[in-house]
Amino acid sequence: MTLASASLPASALNSLVLVRERCDNITRGVAAGQSRHFCLQRERLAEAAAFVAQVTRERYADLRIPYHSRWRHFEAGGIDRKAALDRALAGATLRQVARAQIDLAVVSVLLDAGAGAAWRYRERATGHVFQRSEGLAVATFRAFLDGAFSSRGDEPCRVDADALLKLDAGRLAAILQVERDSPLVGLEGRAALLRQLGHALADRASLPVAQPGAIFDVLTCDEARNAIDAEDIVAVMLARWSGIWPTGTVLDGASLGDTWRHPLAGGEGPTTGWVPFHKLTQWLAYSLFEPFEWAGVTIQNRDALTALPEYRNGGLLIDTGVIALRDPELASRWWSVGSELVVEWRALTVALIDELAPLVRDELRAPDLPLACILEGGTWAAGRKLALERRNGAPPLMIESDGTVF
Repeated sequence: MTLASASLPASALNSLVLVRERCDNITRGVAAGQSRHFCLQRERLAEAAAFVAQVTRERYADLRIPYHSRWRHFEAGGIDRKAALDRALAGATLRQVARAQIDLAVVSVLLDAGAGAAWRYRERATGHVFQRSEGLAVATFRAFLDGAFSSRGDEPCRVDADALLKLDAGRLAAILQVERDSPLVGLEGRAALLRQLGHALADRASLPVAQPGAIFDVLTCDEARNAIDAEDIVAVMLARWSGIWPTGTVLDGASLGDTWRHPLAGGEGPTTGWVPFHKLTQWLAYSLFEPFEWAGVTIQNRDALTALPEYRNGGLLIDTGVIALRDPELASRWWSVGSELVVEWRALTVALIDELAPLVRDELRAPDLPLACILEGGTWAAGRKLALERRNGAPPLMIESDGTVF
């Protein structure tokens, strides 16, 4: 039975099954020539898969590929920063450690939208300078160790509602070393997003304690479960935090977050025409696989999550010719996140990375490789490599970002 029924409530847009269904609908429409923006060239998928496999082998010759996760960015510069976190948490219980790791991942992922090409972060402990996702990761990691997101001086390695509610753009700018000659895209939006998380955490009906890491207790039922479904991680976060996303998309009085309209999305009933992505929520879920596993909890059904519909995976598809703009001049215009063109591009990314994944597995002779590892090996790295070669790292389309989606 399809999810797209006449009685489908707005909350059904939180389903990852529906994410794929709506993205597939749009992709079929593009393939049928119904798009004003893109054409689809599936014959280029094999070439794209070969390139992704090549990049994967360059990065992980033994094919021991970790998950696509914020924890990879914490390793920027080849530095084992988790060891510093482990030292800071020495003496804590397994549950306390898991909570702290989840706290760190949550705040870091929520700040991980495109930083822009001009922003830089200098890590004082090492002297290294980082940009983009790695820079944001290292900056938030160091701020977390310093207690920037905690209201308790005796427990710096935590994120709590009281601290987040006091976090304005000025304070965040200081944390991220934002200066006139090192501007950060969407600074105000990022600060607002963290304050919105603070409001959600302050609702004590949401979680047992006012920390993001308390979802560990919720999902493991206070140690009663040693295995959880990957989709449940997404479901818990969307149920409790869907209202934090300042996208302005609302249905039946409910905030839809990273969910947008497109004429080819299909469906029936009140959700007709809406296509959900939940990109940052899924990026966060991927980034929580390891904290749960480090705590002895098995993650099942990992491939229920989709490819992340962002400009590295989407850029890979444009730069390898799998999808092409009908009018090349469209690449010279700025586009809003909710524009039909950007929604379409993101939907194509979700659907076509699903088609690309088995081809990459064949190229690597790794039939059981999870999607999370294909992204890491992988599609994200290959997209970045092509962007660096062709546009000095810039995406193939120009997106107006407020720092909360892209």
